[in-house]
Amino acid sequence: MNVMYENIPIYAKIAEGIKDRILSGEIPEGEQLPSTTQLSKQHDLNIATVNKAVNVLVNQGIAYKKRGIGMFVCEGAVEKLIEERQKTFMNYYIIGTLKEARRLHYTIEDLQKMVKEAYTQLNGTDPS
Repeated sequence: MNVMYENIPIYAKIAEGIKDRILSGEIPEGEQLPSTTQLSKQHDLNIATVNKAVNVLVNQGIAYKKRGIGMFVCEGAVEKLIEERQKTFMNYYIIGTLKEARRLHYTIEDLQKMVKEAYTQLNGTDPS
């Protein structure tokens, strides 16, 4: 799970974990989500906590309930999640990184070099 979600309530962590699985394609749009009972057992949590997590997904338009059948990923959920994450990416990662870089006296050139090195490590190719 993403580090930016470390200091949030358990139900929100569960919701974010499901969102991560949707974004990665592990749970495609239109597919059924694990049941609240499965999630409760998997995470060793009270069913009420899991229900709260699932309700977050429903309220955000990421999932919908089919009465008597289960929860499903909404069509367009991936796009919605990407937009949500892009909004927080700048403030959480970029601004936070630049603040720390300033404290460490890195220049923009230093940061560009580090980003290129990290890209190469992750992808095995030079981004240039």
